[in-house]
Amino acid sequence: MEGTALTDSYKVGISNRQILRMTLPISLAILVPQINFITNNVFLGHLDEQSLATAGITGVYYLLFAVVGNGLNNGLQALIARRAGEGRIDEIGKLFSQGLIISLGLAAMGILLTDLVAPRILSFSLHSPALLAQALSFLRIRIWGLPFLYVYQMRNALLVGTNQSKFLVYGTLAEAAVNMGLDYGLIFGHFGLPALGFNGAAYASIIAEASGLLVVYAVIHARGISRELQLYKHWGVDRVRMRLIIEQSAPLVFQYSISILSWIFFYILIEHHGRLDLAVSNTMRNIFGIFGVFTWAFASTTNAMVSNIIGQGKQDRVVELIRKIIVLSVGLSVTIAVLLNLFPEAWLALYGQDRAFAQAAIPVIRVISVALILMSFATIWLNAVTGTGNSRISLAIEGITIVFYCVYVYLVLERWQMTMVTGWMSEWLYWTSTFLLSCWYIRSGRWRGKVI
Repeated sequence: MEGTALTDSYKVGISNRQILRMTLPISLAILVPQINFITNNVFLGHLDEQSLATAGITGVYYLLFAVVGNGLNNGLQALIARRAGEGRIDEIGKLFSQGLIISLGLAAMGILLTDLVAPRILSFSLHSPALLAQALSFLRIRIWGLPFLYVYQMRNALLVGTNQSKFLVYGTLAEAAVNMGLDYGLIFGHFGLPALGFNGAAYASIIAEASGLLVVYAVIHARGISRELQLYKHWGVDRVRMRLIIEQSAPLVFQYSISILSWIFFYILIEHHGRLDLAVSNTMRNIFGIFGVFTWAFASTTNAMVSNIIGQGKQDRVVELIRKIIVLSVGLSVTIAVLLNLFPEAWLALYGQDRAFAQAAIPVIRVISVALILMSFATIWLNAVTGTGNSRISLAIEGITIVFYCVYVYLVLERWQMTMVTGWMSEWLYWTSTFLLSCWYIRSGRWRGKVI
């Protein structure tokens, strides 16, 4: 009886309560890194405009490596959720340990690539020598947070995949508190700490990621989850399971990487329009990040729940589940879009910039608010594709939409020299294309019978 109860606790139902119960802790877990990034930018904005502009470049660069871990996280999450739905609890710990080994290997590669390749890449793309020097100095520090981040993401895959997302909160809150305190202390030299300026934000972020990691694994141990799932008993290299994780995750890693590369491409083109446009666009990324958190949380929930109910043999209820998640996601996004359009100045005031900055930014906020609504249902359908186990199809959809996106921004920003506002309308094209392709695939039923 005890084994049956344990197995059932890792299975999900199809109800609004179940969706929200899983989504809300995920929202907080995604929100905190965004808050950390925004906190960095708010403080850096009070240094000078160059620091704020540089933060846009370094933030997107680090995000490229972060989404590599996110691709591994989502692939592992789908596998763990499928095993939980199937009742194969003994497999979860084995998959988790192999995920950790892979993630640490990827972190080592990321650190090495940053040291060897970043100077060449950024020197070709950034026109300002001062911007280049500041960005490289920051990144050579910041990249050492990658091992902590990747192991942290594997923890997310475990807890979300086993329907225990409520435990995400502890590490998330610890990370936020440490980052905010150290940002203030290390950037400006408060609390008896050295005033490190721009690089102080890098040190603060690394220590915060390490703190969140330690707290959440302490909670997992204290709650007995590590014992139940035998998380630390399978440290040898298991080629079969490692290959399974890589096959499931590699398309997602490529998918998220090309998505962020397209953003880097966008920011490089924006930088050619001047420092003001770059600083405004960095702020827009903050807005997109902070208010898109809830949609991404619903998307992560979709991935896990679709995989779980397929594992339970409930394929016929997948579209029903997607519709329920979309209703919640769109409703929240419409509310956020209305508030953004009513009070844009309130958000922009946080960055301590002048009136010219606000005048340039408000029209872009209007564009972003529409993009948030489009994303609120498009990304649900895309993550449903991931949840079916067909990550290669998800990659194909991303590849097609990225081609549309990159052609658009190149023509608009570089060839025709149109405004930043028109450039940001590329988000409308991206999310509309994503929705049409993902929805078509799920409704076609071609995913049925896929075994992972």
